[in-house]
Amino acid sequence: MKLVLFQKPAASDVVPGVLTERGVVSIADVVPSRHTPQLTMQGIIDAFDALRPALERCARDGDAMPLSAVRLRAPLPRPGKILACIANYWEHGAMEPRALNMFLKNPDAVIGPGDTIALPEHTEPWIFMHEAELALVIKGPAKMVKRDNWRSAVFGYTGMIDVSARGEGRRTWKTGSWLGKSFDTFAPIGPCIATIDEIADPNDVHVQFWVDGQLRHNYNTDDMEHLVPELVEFATTIMTLNSGDVIACGTNHEGLGPLQDGEVVDFEIHGVGRMRLHVRDPLKRTWEKGIYMGADSTNPEAVKRNRPKAAS
Repeated sequence: MKLVLFQKPAASDVVPGVLTERGVVSIADVVPSRHTPQLTMQGIIDAFDALRPALERCARDGDAMPLSAVRLRAPLPRPGKILACIANYWEHGAMEPRALNMFLKNPDAVIGPGDTIALPEHTEPWIFMHEAELALVIKGPAKMVKRDNWRSAVFGYTGMIDVSARGEGRRTWKTGSWLGKSFDTFAPIGPCIATIDEIADPNDVHVQFWVDGQLRHNYNTDDMEHLVPELVEFATTIMTLNSGDVIACGTNHEGLGPLQDGEVVDFEIHGVGRMRLHVRDPLKRTWEKGIYMGADSTNPEAVKRNRPKAAS
């Protein structure tokens, strides 16, 4: 089952729904409404086993609206916690083994399908990059979950773009603080939550990301260095995770590239869904389009080639 939050045209209320092959079906009549859309979705996660028969009836028999007639919103508008893996991909054997590590990303940075990634008016970051990632949606409270029991703590899956401000050489801006990961709009999530039964193996999922139609990220999650069961065990050993929290699984850096003003990006997690977003930069900075593997100080031509250009 694929759960969404959406708005009808000219409506201010964000309501829960099920995404089906027929379109979006509202489940507002069978799901208790909470104070915020985030809390409504958390309530669905917590009560899903009891709600499932009614949700399945809605998906089968309810009136469906075409996607073109509604606006999807982030399925988790304000997660309590967003944990994001640092690197976590072998990248075809190019990396040395690394210890598993994560950081906390600002929950207020979340946006959803159709929204705009707004680059900040800071001139110190050298470049702004996309990182397209599979993300785990937690069913909690989850604490000290062993990797063999990881499914007990995972409700389902969604997609997240870990937008990142970079310094030269692909280092995250303000290294050590992760402020460069937490500007407003730097955590697009969506387009839906696919329940855990929708994907047989989270370490066999195809991830793709396009910028103005140019394919950038194009990898399988079987290349993770630390697999999903280990991510769940690691995170819940450190802290209690609650329903609606998110663990982003990291990205294959071989597909990194810049984001810049006026671009349209498309992001697809196969088995979850696809969403489109826009990019705006008030400073109109430009970089050469394409995949960027990091400027090496021993390669001055690479540094020169990838420096931002002044707006005309």
